[in-house]
Amino acid sequence: MALGRAGSTPRNPPSRTAVGPAVVIGSALEWFDFYLYASMAALVFRKLFFPAGNPAAATLASMATFAVGFLARPFGGILFGALGDKFGRKNVLSATFLLMGISSGLIGLLPTYTTVGVTAPVLLVVLRVLQGLGAGAELGSATAVAYEHADAKSRGFRGSLPALGVNIGLFASSLTVTVLTSLNEDFLLSWGWRVPFVATFALVGLGFWVRRRMPETPEFERTVRSKAARKQVQPLRSMLRSDWRGLAVVMAVTLGYNGVSYIFKTFSLSYLTQFRDVPANVGAFGITLASACAILTVPIAGRVCDVVGAKRVILVGSVATAALAFPFFWLLDTGQNVLIWTALVLATGVVVPSMLSAQGAFLSQQFPTRTRVSGLGTGREVGGAFSGGLAPVAALALVTATPGNATWAVSLMFVAGAAFIGAGALFDQRKAVEAAAERSPAAVAEPS
Repeated sequence: MALGRAGSTPRNPPSRTAVGPAVVIGSALEWFDFYLYASMAALVFRKLFFPAGNPAAATLASMATFAVGFLARPFGGILFGALGDKFGRKNVLSATFLLMGISSGLIGLLPTYTTVGVTAPVLLVVLRVLQGLGAGAELGSATAVAYEHADAKSRGFRGSLPALGVNIGLFASSLTVTVLTSLNEDFLLSWGWRVPFVATFALVGLGFWVRRRMPETPEFERTVRSKAARKQVQPLRSMLRSDWRGLAVVMAVTLGYNGVSYIFKTFSLSYLTQFRDVPANVGAFGITLASACAILTVPIAGRVCDVVGAKRVILVGSVATAALAFPFFWLLDTGQNVLIWTALVLATGVVVPSMLSAQGAFLSQQFPTRTRVSGLGTGREVGGAFSGGLAPVAALALVTATPGNATWAVSLMFVAGAAFIGAGALFDQRKAVEAAAERSPAAVAEPS
């Protein structure tokens, strides 16, 4: 927030109307870049950044670079989460947005293996790590901002705004991939894949401008009013000492959710093209349809959270995930476009976005204001690193190793993910956080 002379008020105070666009744009860019990378890792990077001769090994190596970004995300979530609780949500969201976006844009400028040899995958991994550091702080911080700017009756809907951004980004990215994979393959492998990455630079400029106009959250300003008070804030220590139960809940839900989500969205593309000889544009178009459906699902689920509670929405989603575990692959294995699209829409257009929408309010409620960004960043990214990044790689390895490339082991992974989601929801810490706020409102700085 820009200040005039000491004691003066801001000349152009930021408007709370900027909060919604700022949250949505950042989350959209994160998922535009991450799904774009996942798709290109499955379809393009294995051919451009790794030596030819062993397609299966190249695919595994390419998907491993996707996993590297997830392994970097916990460090970003922990570091920038603590900074967000200490110095403010707005500054952190602006800084990490630049880090994430610029790294993504530079990926589109990288030389390939045939040009510089092993340097190409090394540079790809470096930029993927930087992208992961920035993205690690994005969703948790954006969730806290959306939640803290809402009143008690609209926190389910407001908390769903990051999920709306996620699915807008997924829609734009999957549509881009659909178009690129429908064109000539030589064009895609030469420079067509670079276009959406380089276009990220323009999105970064727009998004950064919007985020700098966003006000700091009222809850944070009540918690830390001065620079002297900021020096006394130790969010990570407080979180581990007092709020570890909420951290465990977030980690359990995210561990299950991310594993399920990324197998649905990324592994399914590799499975269809590599094991069922389905054209790449068929799966990509299915994800496009699903993300378009999700854009409608998310706000509806957010409103439902305000009526019945976010916890119930997550529990229903975990049951639906387990129910889809085997039918999902039965539909993919038919090889029929309409049934493939039906499977992807049910999974990634309805079930997964409903749970993500509910997570905004549910996970935020696990922490008081003073540790909320640290808790969300640490819990989401530590839990997600092991599931979101490694689950597609594990699923690919399991199918490759199974006689006849059977998918029953991957279906069991879905059931396990659903169990983690449900267990996390059942150990909800909201009432404990509210009770602590009533006993010591000044200490936790929660609104009455």
